[in-house]
Amino acid sequence: MKASVVMATYNGARYLRAQVDSILQGMGVEDELIIADDGSTDQTSDILEQYCAADNRVILLPDKSHKGVVGNFNYAIEHSSGDIIILADQDDIWFSSKISTLKEYFKRDPKLTCILSDLTIIDSENNEIENSFFSLRKVKSGFFHNFLKNSYIGNAMAFRCNVKPYILPIPERVPMHDQWIGLINEKYGKVLFLEEPLGAYRRHSQNVTSMKHGPLMSMLAKRWNLASELCRRSKSLESAKWQWGRKKAGR
Repeated sequence: MKASVVMATYNGARYLRAQVDSILQGMGVEDELIIADDGSTDQTSDILEQYCAADNRVILLPDKSHKGVVGNFNYAIEHSSGDIIILADQDDIWFSSKISTLKEYFKRDPKLTCILSDLTIIDSENNEIENSFFSLRKVKSGFFHNFLKNSYIGNAMAFRCNVKPYILPIPERVPMHDQWIGLINEKYGKVLFLEEPLGAYRRHSQNVTSMKHGPLMSMLAKRWNLASELCRRSKSLESAKWQWGRKKAGR
């Protein structure tokens, strides 16, 4: 089973080496690390090019910058070739057993399409400040729960390649890629919430995502956009299924 780790980067030089090193130590020879950089202006690109030169499992995609977080992850996922896709942020730390553990769970259950694993939480100096993201956020499975209060966090997610046609393209209007991917798997697949920390989630002043709610009107607008895009995707999938059925029947 081949794993594609997909990472989106932007001005992440401070923590990047620690994260990439932690990922590589758990990768098999057949695995790949796909990285899409969003036009970084610090040393991020130089660091990534050094890794590419030293390890052929690291693939830096051609620069198509300024797509934003959602577009950048969409770009990286498009270029993945593994049986499972594991999302990675640029500033966290993976435990050495993460990839092998995820592979084992996917092998055990062929119907399983997505895994959300627990995380510890660390600060900018690697000090643990929480031992369970699940407990802190009161994480729960279920489509409607995660539509209203998202439990899905990208750096703890992995999914099978066979759900890529359902996920891609990730709509530009959705709040974040991880919630979209989680809800697609809730609706069309089978999700496991794994109560075992497989990495450390770093909280610092430059985090893209916040653990606090935004203003009410902003939240309502985001949910409206998300609901609209989910309905649109459902209709397009049904249409594609119907057209495929007609072709199969020779009509």
